[in-house]
Amino acid sequence: MTRFSVRALYAGFALATLATGAAADPAACRTVRFSDVGWTDISATTALASSLLESIGYGPKTQILSVPVTYASMGSKNIDAFLGNWMPTMEADRKPYLEQGKVEVLGPNLTGAKYTLAVPDYLYEQGLQSFADITKFRRPLKGKIYGIEPGNDGNRTILGIIKDNKYGLGNFDIVESSEQGMLAQVERAIQRKEPVLFLGWEPHPMNTKFKIKYLSGGDDTFGPNFGGAEIFTNLRAGYAAECPNLGRFFKNLTFDLTTENVVMGKILLDGMPPEKAAAAWLKDNPEIWSRWLDGVETFDGKPALPAARASLLR
Repeated sequence: MTRFSVRALYAGFALATLATGAAADPAACRTVRFSDVGWTDISATTALASSLLESIGYGPKTQILSVPVTYASMGSKNIDAFLGNWMPTMEADRKPYLEQGKVEVLGPNLTGAKYTLAVPDYLYEQGLQSFADITKFRRPLKGKIYGIEPGNDGNRTILGIIKDNKYGLGNFDIVESSEQGMLAQVERAIQRKEPVLFLGWEPHPMNTKFKIKYLSGGDDTFGPNFGGAEIFTNLRAGYAAECPNLGRFFKNLTFDLTTENVVMGKILLDGMPPEKAAAAWLKDNPEIWSRWLDGVETFDGKPALPAARASLLR
């Protein structure tokens, strides 16, 4: 082969590479495995991330798993990403996997969240304003605190309070069901102006749908500032190094309370599936999600932003 033909061969290869783009991540990175612990805020953020990734050539898949199973699955490399690491309430769940080097933490992806016990405003006005007041209302509350799914970190906090008779709540019971089940009970109680004590949090459309108040005095259990929380992105160990393009994407991914409340409202109040709620928000807010794609490429190595806009803004 002459020097000219070798030179021509390399030139042709270079032109082909420019024309088709080189893969941004290895083929094994194409499928992105998310855990969703069944809370609407995590369903919302996971759907937003998944829709964007799908628009740039990845194949996201989501499994509904409890918090403990989520961390065990990341530890065994069966889950790649989890967007719902509420801190500090998930400290006990995350800590062993972090110490063993099985989980990497990015973020926070959301600040300004809260997570503690709440009551309707009319019950608050009657005097149930702090954890210390709860025992005075045991009879009208029928000794019940409404939580969400079994195994949830908030439920475990409540169970610990009951077990240790913290705040004098040793004779209370927790009602475990699901987020939707708890909210249905709260809605029924509010419609009837009945007393109800439940696990509340923000972001969540419950804060706009219902007139609720968060109880003070739970700093020792739920944390200060009404269970003030930051939410972190967790990746299985080594994932960002194996899939650097995805690593950039997840590092860029940050949300705000307004975004999450809007998307969650579409899911809970308008009855949209999470993927359709995410698509509607993405179509209306390209100026926000465009920055999530800074420095990110499509799976086949082209600039991500034009591809995402072509797919999501149709």
